[in-house]
Amino acid sequence: MVKNSFISVILQDKKEENKGSVEFQVFSFTNKIRRLTSHLELHKKDFLSQRGLRKILGKRQRLLAYLSKKNRVSYKKLISQLDIRESKMS
Repeated sequence: MVKNSFISVILQDKKEENKGSVEFQVFSFTNKIRRLTSHLELHKKDFLSQRGLRKILGKRQRLLAYLSKKNRVSYKKLISQLDIRESKMS
């Protein structure tokens, strides 16, 4: 949970500026993914949350693929800030 608060501090300034940007959307999906993952560690048979997690993972993967095609520098910076693995599609 320390990682989530760290990410929130990094992008706190950007929240008010541009909520529709790809970077912000990936950031919010990453927070949702981490929250759902910690929930699923406690509730292993919550299949609806598992489905929601898979949907959010797919959305984030598509957004990251788009970002890697359009702006590779921003993509690399975002990947390092959020501490997530690089997509194999790119």
